[in-house]
Amino acid sequence: MTALISVTINDQITEVNPGISVAAAIALSGNPVTRISVTGQTRAPVCGMGICMECRVSIDGLAQQLACQTLCLEGMQIRTGQS
Repeated sequence: MTALISVTINDQITEVNPGISVAAAIALSGNPVTRISVTGQTRAPVCGMGICMECRVSIDGLAQQLACQTLCLEGMQIRTGQS
């Protein structure tokens, strides 16, 4: 059995399995929304392969990171556009 790792999503610690994508961790945290569009609509990952760009979040202070293409690492700080 693999030990869980801790990531922080919008100031809430979430424990996930190693190797899970940031997008999956966000979905597992209970709210799949990754950002708010310029018209105020909530957005979430659509394609899962980095083409739609709907999964953009800030990771460890770097904006516009693709959550579906980034694997979670211990201690990672994730901030969605709705926080």
